[in-house]
Amino acid sequence: MVLINDIFFDKVEVPGIFDDLINSSWVKRLGRIHQSGAIFLVNPNICHTRLEHSIGVMLLIRHLGGSELEQVAGLLHDISHTAFSHVGDYVFDNTEENYHEQVFEEVLHSSDIPEILSWHGYHIDEIINGTFDILEQAAPRLCADRLDYTLRDSYHAGLVSRREVKDFIKHLSVEDGIIVIEHAEKAEWINNLYKKLIEDVFNLPLHIYANRKLTELIKAGLQRNELVRSDLLKDDTYLLNKIRSTASGYEGVKAIKQQRGFDVFVKKGMGLKMKNRQLNALI
Repeated sequence: MVLINDIFFDKVEVPGIFDDLINSSWVKRLGRIHQSGAIFLVNPNICHTRLEHSIGVMLLIRHLGGSELEQVAGLLHDISHTAFSHVGDYVFDNTEENYHEQVFEEVLHSSDIPEILSWHGYHIDEIINGTFDILEQAAPRLCADRLDYTLRDSYHAGLVSRREVKDFIKHLSVEDGIIVIEHAEKAEWINNLYKKLIEDVFNLPLHIYANRKLTELIKAGLQRNELVRSDLLKDDTYLLNKIRSTASGYEGVKAIKQQRGFDVFVKKGMGLKMKNRQLNALI
């Protein structure tokens, strides 16, 4: 057993399989990928990682009584995200923002995850072909993935306190494999928080600007053969350094940080197609 520390669940003792997975190269890579894409370039306070989110999903499933296999699936569900998270979707014009799902199986098979799972009595096909109702539900239903990013992204954006999140989690339970909320006011609270997250963080013009401009830099680098598609399956630091290795890329990243052309960007209508996200929590 090993201890994992999390801002919402504090110190949690988990079996060794999770230590082995978290220390694998592909899962550690998530610790070098920003959960919110390029937003940190214009808002350094929003700098949490895909790994923090993935561990949070795992711990939420554990808290709700999910099986060890479903906890593993929760930890691994974002393993194939590109550098800068959903910026990769914008680069590849993926309006459903699910490129990471399309390459999930390929990434898993090319990683050290199958071997680690076999050490602990599991097979990779159990993750690829498994049904995990606590982890994933079709929008707008509650699920561990949607709940964690709502709570965690909101917390890091300053929309909600740690105490509020911890109190909300106490009111969650599972019925017939589905996450439910025990009180109507808590369902209203999370629905309103989700709307605020969409409006004040995901769809904030400055944040859209950062993601759009980085998307343009990456697309330009790919067109000039300064970047290759596989670079997006590295991490943020690697990709950002490669972008900045050219004069145009260096100036482009600098321009994003300095918010150059932001006013014009807003006047032109921003032009980044975002996924329509919804949450409708029920008691």
